[in-house]
Amino acid sequence: MRAEAQAHVDTINEAVALLRRSLDWDRALRRLDELNARVEDQSLWDDPKLAQSVMRERQRLDEAITATKSIERDRDETAELIELADAEGDEEMASEGVANLAALAERAQTDKVKALLSGEADGNDTYLEINAGAGGTESQDWAEMLLRMYTRWAERHGYKVEVVDYHAGEQAGIKSATLLIKGENAYGWAKTESGVHRLVRISPYDSSARRHTSFSSVWVYPVIDDSIDIEINDSELRIDTYRASGAGGQHINTTDSAVRITHLPTGIVVACQNQRSQHKNRAEAYNQLRARLYEHELRKREEAADAVNATKTDIGWGHQIRSYVLQPYQQVKDLRTGVVSPTPSDVLDGDLDPFMAAALAQRVTGETVEVEDVD
Repeated sequence: MRAEAQAHVDTINEAVALLRRSLDWDRALRRLDELNARVEDQSLWDDPKLAQSVMRERQRLDEAITATKSIERDRDETAELIELADAEGDEEMASEGVANLAALAERAQTDKVKALLSGEADGNDTYLEINAGAGGTESQDWAEMLLRMYTRWAERHGYKVEVVDYHAGEQAGIKSATLLIKGENAYGWAKTESGVHRLVRISPYDSSARRHTSFSSVWVYPVIDDSIDIEINDSELRIDTYRASGAGGQHINTTDSAVRITHLPTGIVVACQNQRSQHKNRAEAYNQLRARLYEHELRKREEAADAVNATKTDIGWGHQIRSYVLQPYQQVKDLRTGVVSPTPSDVLDGDLDPFMAAALAQRVTGETVEVEDVD
């Protein structure tokens, strides 16, 4: 088979393998048979809520299995067509076959991403929290660069972004900020960004123009609705109020309207200051706390299943998930997946999907990548 066609087939095969693994193929086939049998049992419809749940699961599995089989069938038929065309010297038919394979590869990649975004809360809105590491102005400026990067990424996806908490740095940048990102699969896409992000550059704040390394952390957790029951004991909460502040007068208030809630058993801290009303800020902070506790439980489940072992760590050396190098050369490297971009300006302008997709795929395959760190 000609090289171009083989490259498309390789892409399709990679996507199909991940689709099968994400579905746990043999188990999915058995489960679909079980669900089909249940749907045929008239007694199921005595419980409408249960029946709806069964039908949703059945539809999801059926669509995923049918789509995967369709891709495999079209791949095989098109590859055979190209080989036949080459044997007969029919260049027009062969070119048409290669074009069909290219379209099929694109479809397989789309289906692969859909499979990667099939987690329990992946379809939800998300909170994204940024905290500057040690290093004063340098790290605070880096934290603000990350804030812009994620805002631009969200805008590329057509998501709505709200700033729910913002603490400006003394000279420049931010000490911390929390974004609320609203849109389909916002959490599913962003969840792999949790971790420490490292910047290497010539400092604009150093009169000697020396190279500096800065760290900031990102923490992502899903917005949850009232259908998910999260039990919170008020006696385990410490609630503090303070005066809101922000860059350039943004969010500034003359009363103690900002609210910070600490969940004592876990040490989780959330804050909100984007509303003038202390009551509204308290309600939003409480929503954030429920979301953080839910995400905390999700991570415990994932760790128990060895699907992921990610925890909040010190903001510094040895804990980073990605390095952004602006000097002495230009490169962004993900230290978990090995994905590299030679254009940091594009990444910092929100071009994050390749990094996110690779990290999501790694969660499914369980494969780790050994990557040498960048200086």
